[in-house]
Amino acid sequence: MPDYKNIKHFEGLNALRFFAAFLVVIHHAEAVRKKNGLFNLDWLSFFKNGGNAVTFFFVLSGFLITYLLLKEDNQTGKTSIKTFYLKRTLRIWPLYFLMFFVGALVLPFTFKFLHIGYEMPYTFSQVWYYFVFFFPGLVTFYFGHHILEPLWSIGVEEVFYLIWAPLFKIFKKYILELLLGVLLTKMLIDLVSIYIYKNELFRYISSILSFDAMAVGGLGAYFVFNRKKDFSNLFIYKPLIQILIYGLLAVFLIYNINFQNQLWKTFFNMPVFSKLFLDFLFLYIIIGVSLIPQNLFRIKSKFLSYLGEISYGIYMYHMFVIYAIVLVLKPFLSLMAPLFSTVVFYTILFLLVVLVSYLSKKYFEDYFLKIKARLEKG
Repeated sequence: MPDYKNIKHFEGLNALRFFAAFLVVIHHAEAVRKKNGLFNLDWLSFFKNGGNAVTFFFVLSGFLITYLLLKEDNQTGKTSIKTFYLKRTLRIWPLYFLMFFVGALVLPFTFKFLHIGYEMPYTFSQVWYYFVFFFPGLVTFYFGHHILEPLWSIGVEEVFYLIWAPLFKIFKKYILELLLGVLLTKMLIDLVSIYIYKNELFRYISSILSFDAMAVGGLGAYFVFNRKKDFSNLFIYKPLIQILIYGLLAVFLIYNINFQNQLWKTFFNMPVFSKLFLDFLFLYIIIGVSLIPQNLFRIKSKFLSYLGEISYGIYMYHMFVIYAIVLVLKPFLSLMAPLFSTVVFYTILFLLVVLVSYLSKKYFEDYFLKIKARLEKG
């Protein structure tokens, strides 16, 4: 029987990271094409899954971070908050602040110097503190859509990490209760924002602070860590159940907003409940892909795994690449047949975003990751 308390690597999760990043990229790509008057597929549900993909990232983060904390406590008998913060800082901060520096300082100057027709909706002095204190989501709230918009989710994760490690250390004997408490508290806040205190800012902050998704991921980690029987015995991972659940998720991702069926809308658009249901569907995939031998999807591709390794860069750089392609090639793309322009656009987009992410990982991020690796060994 597998030792679920000492898992070193969750196989297949890197590939899932890439698929989630892919959904974010095509979501923003179609939105930008639409905004610039180019042929687009923005009306198709499959190209509107950016928010769902980010929710998956939150569930995955909660799962992995909680499992690592449980594993550390089990092996050492303590939780090092200092080491936890250092590891997260070395992984996230370098690229996050590079994006902020380039997007808020370098690009506005470059656009003005080269007379490029893109105007930033804010100035550096108006927004720097939102980025520095990890609330970039408020930039979108106050100034509208912008080129650094994807950084909002990184800010949410940082706030969660800041809170989660100390809470874990204080309440480590009551982790299940703590996770359920976080989940129920967030659900209550969401209900208050929808039905009682209908302040626009409060509701927006409630909607982006997806601690419920991270708590669901944490519950999954707790379940895995304390599992005493082989996962193969779980009824919910029997072949027929897998077909039903994966089929439901596939239909949701491909057709959700295009369905006009009232029953479907009631089930998948219900406040609070529908989001929670989706969180658990994502958790089902995470556990299934990484730990269930008879899972319908066992992702062992080295290529997809590598794309998952650079998915942080793909997520962070893709808006820059999308806007660059549109600004430079818009006159040519607008003259092409719709299908051909789409093929050309996405071919260039994915080649460039993968190249940029590869170079960033090799020559920038890896420098900090090597320091992180030394900390983990120490």
